Amino acid sequence: MVSGISASAKRWVVGITGASGAIYGVTLCRQLLNAGFHLHLVVSEAGWRVLKEELGWNVTNRLECINKAFDSAQAEGRMTYHPLGDIGASIASGSFRCEGMAIVPCSMGSLSAIASGASTNLLTRAADVMLKEGRPLLLVPRETPLNAIHLENMLKLARLGVRIIPAMPAFYNGPQTLDDVVDFIVGKTMDGMGIEHNLYRRWGHPNE
Repeated sequence: MVSGISASAKRWVVGITGASGAIYGVTLCRQLLNAGFHLHLVVSEAGWRVLKEELGWNVTNRLECINKAFDSAQAEGRMTYHPLGDIGASIASGSFRCEGMAIVPCSMGSLSAIASGASTNLLTRAADVMLKEGRPLLLVPRETPLNAIHLENMLKLARLGVRIIPAMPAFYNGPQTLDDVVDFIVGKTMDGMGIEHNLYRRWGHPNE
């Protein structure tokens, strides 16, 4: 395990966009909630489409969908869902205190908007807040192949201190199932967030 911050009374913002790999974002949300964090979730329009296509979610009533997917957290008041168009939401302001934001998965469109400072919706505005307030921002891009524009945008953000964590699974830990592959990417994301977990076996620790 890595040393990290206590989950007590801590908030993280999570964004899910329209790149393939919605399961990464959903799994991260569940891991953060299980660890005791308060979660603020925002999903792009394309992100909802991917949740429907890849995970089979019924997204007709989005709030009901979120309540069903994260029912215990909603009941305990530890999760807040923000509609994409609610630009007046708490997470749109720098005065809102949180540990940081992770966008998992992050589409090239959202990445481009963040790199150019185009805060056209709540998700990109929240990311812009992280940059201007100097808080952690982690992006998990999921695209292949990458063109020069994608790479230049990632380099620009990396130079600003954004953690770029591509959804590139490892195989040294001997994954046996698709869940193992997903857990590795989510675990690497949580490493970047400084949060303890045991989602994958670390190199050199065969018994952990």
